[in-house]
Amino acid sequence: MTAGRPAAARPPTFTEQARRAQLIRVTIQLIAAHGYAGCSLQRIAESAGITKAAVIYHFASKRAVIRAAYDTVIARLAEHVGALIAQAETPAGQVDAYVRGLIGYMAAHPDHVRVIVEALDDDHDTGIADRPGSPERWRALADLVEAAKTAGAYRAKLDSRTTAIMIGGAIDAVVAESLTDRSYDLRAAADAVIGMLHGTALRSA
Repeated sequence: MTAGRPAAARPPTFTEQARRAQLIRVTIQLIAAHGYAGCSLQRIAESAGITKAAVIYHFASKRAVIRAAYDTVIARLAEHVGALIAQAETPAGQVDAYVRGLIGYMAAHPDHVRVIVEALDDDHDTGIADRPGSPERWRALADLVEAAKTAGAYRAKLDSRTTAIMIGGAIDAVVAESLTDRSYDLRAAADAVIGMLHGTALRSA
């Protein structure tokens, strides 16, 4: 048996949910400030003002709390981008919204970017299987590109998968640059990525 609350136990109380949320916030902050190596259960406990045993009650291991932090970041990112896509009036506008939403969220939440980078680092034992090259990374954007192509906004011969992989690579590149240079303008970079997309995908006037 692992430490912490058993999987089959009662649903967490409001207080327990609040504590878990606090621990996830603290974990995100510690990863952003110190990286994966500098985020231990003891450090999480000290930052939260509780004992290590209290942390283990909610998260049985460092891997578990890192996974919870990663899942929280991804869920918030998806919610933000999804809301912008839903507001777009055209299929091509939805692709633009995806790009702007993703880069804009990263610009506003550099701490979340660091969590994603650290969680997906092969040198870290996070147990997270997601990888930059996995189909899940390009499929959603490829579906949006295909819808825009079907609507007649994009060239009929445009390859949706390749376009999504190219745009995803451009997004990863500009976000990575922002991590090494805090003065780098991600919002201007979003305009450049969209300009590249339009130059590749839009039908000729």
